[in-house]
Amino acid sequence: MKKLISRLIVVIAVVVAGLYLTDTDYIIKAVQTVYLQGNTTASIDDYTFFENKTVNIGKSKAWPLHKNYNKIPATEKLLALHKSQGTVAYLIIKNDSILFESYYDGYSEDSKSNSFSMAKSYVSGMLGKAIMEGYIKSVDQPVSDFFPQYKEGLASKVTVGDLASMASGSSWEESYYSPFTITTRAYFGKELEKAILGLKTVEEPGKSFKYASGDTQLLAMVIEKATGKKLYNYLSESFWIPLESENEALWQIDSEANDMVKAYCCIATNAKDFARFGKLYKDHGKWNGKQILDSTFVAKSIQPRFKESPKYGYGWWLHKDEDKSFFMMEGHLGQFVVVEPTDNLIVVRLGRAKESFGQTPYNGDINVYIEEAYKMLSNDPKAQP
Repeated sequence: MKKLISRLIVVIAVVVAGLYLTDTDYIIKAVQTVYLQGNTTASIDDYTFFENKTVNIGKSKAWPLHKNYNKIPATEKLLALHKSQGTVAYLIIKNDSILFESYYDGYSEDSKSNSFSMAKSYVSGMLGKAIMEGYIKSVDQPVSDFFPQYKEGLASKVTVGDLASMASGSSWEESYYSPFTITTRAYFGKELEKAILGLKTVEEPGKSFKYASGDTQLLAMVIEKATGKKLYNYLSESFWIPLESENEALWQIDSEANDMVKAYCCIATNAKDFARFGKLYKDHGKWNGKQILDSTFVAKSIQPRFKESPKYGYGWWLHKDEDKSFFMMEGHLGQFVVVEPTDNLIVVRLGRAKESFGQTPYNGDINVYIEEAYKMLSNDPKAQP
């Protein structure tokens, strides 16, 4: 037994040394935070294993409650879906009042949960804010103005708008389950900026949509250079405080030494505070009558940039269903804020799912969550659209 243990220690030591020698030691962190926790991919709670920076609040204001608050029961189909897919929070906000809210699996209204790629909508919004404040000229400003690495070849054509609309032509490959991809390295590694600036521009920029978290990360790096502010502070002053958020948020960073936020993901907060950003865009960038974000930028963001890719705008997913038009913040494992502005409706779902919604959110159960919300509304004439 002693020999077996000794050999096992030697094998582990060799493997660990090999990971460091091949610059793949980030896999050690992946094993600790994913596989040793019984998961096969990142989870909504694993922000607790990483270093985070605080997104501060100011004067807070709670969402008003609808006069029929929690009087309409969830449908049987919705309850079954919550159970099978590990929902931890579900909200229906009608006419800017909470009509229905429920929490599961030990979560509450103040519990933090990982946004995953819903963070991309915030970063796109911060691009709009930086343009509004004069830090960035327009969506057409070249990335090379901020990073000289982008001055040559195809890279010289990449604009900040290309990054927000996922059209940079980057070599980034989106993959959530393999330990050897750039996606995994970015999430678990400690040198995020180095990883992003090591990417190549391999296709003509500005021509077509290709989902790439690296685009959002580079956009965040541009915003930090342009404003001279850390992204978590800029989020706080631009949106978290003006939108009267009730809870501080946490935004993961790669390491204390580099202090680079994982901008393409990883804002940890609660369902009701996530919903505020959907309301801001529903109301054309206004909050309490004040123009927080330019309405022209908001309108541009929630329309397709490319005719061939009607499902994506600038940091927002888009969806049409008969006479209804939705725009959505969406994240890994089925995190989403869905807005239907004509019906003045916001639906929020946080939790786990059997598979990632990932690059195509419609491959999950997102339509069911929306459809069941409308069925609940139809059960009460006073709450109907």
